[in-house]
Amino acid sequence: MPQDAIDTAIIHALREDARMPNAALAKRVGLSASACLRRLRMLERDGTIRGYTVLLDASAASGLVVMTQIELERQTEDYLNRFEAAVRRCPDIQDCYLMTGSSDYLLRIRVADAGEYERLHRSVLSKLPGVSRIQSSFTIRSVVGR
Repeated sequence: MPQDAIDTAIIHALREDARMPNAALAKRVGLSASACLRRLRMLERDGTIRGYTVLLDASAASGLVVMTQIELERQTEDYLNRFEAAVRRCPDIQDCYLMTGSSDYLLRIRVADAGEYERLHRSVLSKLPGVSRIQSSFTIRSVVGR
């Protein structure tokens, strides 16, 4: 659905504070509360806004963040679908992105420590359907987090 400047302002405001009350959001974007709520519901219904989430301060959250690149044996629809379905069932995988370039997927994983990652690598990642190569990097710290 096409967005206008008000829709864009609503999205921008919610990206800064998704818990903002509707009255405050309406005031910020220059609408009445009812008109703002109507627009917000339309953005949710059409899939522009898919949900709301909590962002954790990386320094407050314990553990390690591991960025893992995955290459599949094949890039057929069946391979992609089976891999993605399996990834969705793994709670340790926080984000999964289909990529262009040398790897097929990029995973962001949070684990308690290197030993926990080794367990996850052996028991989950290496057994995901269609995986031919796994390359992992441990993050040092977050520079920009949204």
